[in-house]
Amino acid sequence: MTKLSGMRPAAIALSASLLMVGCGTMQKEVLATKNAPEAIGPYSQAIKTGPMVFLAGQIPIDPKTNQLMKDASIEDQTKLVLENLKAVLESSGMTMEHVVSTSVFLKDLNDFAKMNQVYGTYFKTSPPARATVEVARLPRDVKVEISAIAVR
Repeated sequence: MTKLSGMRPAAIALSASLLMVGCGTMQKEVLATKNAPEAIGPYSQAIKTGPMVFLAGQIPIDPKTNQLMKDASIEDQTKLVLENLKAVLESSGMTMEHVVSTSVFLKDLNDFAKMNQVYGTYFKTSPPARATVEVARLPRDVKVEISAIAVR
């Protein structure tokens, strides 16, 4: 039996979710909102299972105009990406405060400080765990893509 005393609520929720998944009792629900770019392939904007929401990577596409911000600054691209993630979260009744983990993919790791400055404005208290990596190429040649996991 696992000892839960001293564990944070998100860790307990994650442990319970993984236990339920292991028991085969989890249902998955596709989440979609018009306030974020549509999925343009065989994937969903997000999947909700139990108290967890797994958000697909977002790139800087303006959902109102469906226009890509390919030549915008890293700061502007990061802001739009995080706004898109925020919109998907809001469609499930969650906020950025529910995010427990993010993965940041940068075309150029030299942009890290600028990306990080914008990123920090979205996670002022209790920032999520994060992995940041430089990649050879991102979809549509953008500068940044971010995915996330949130727990209610």
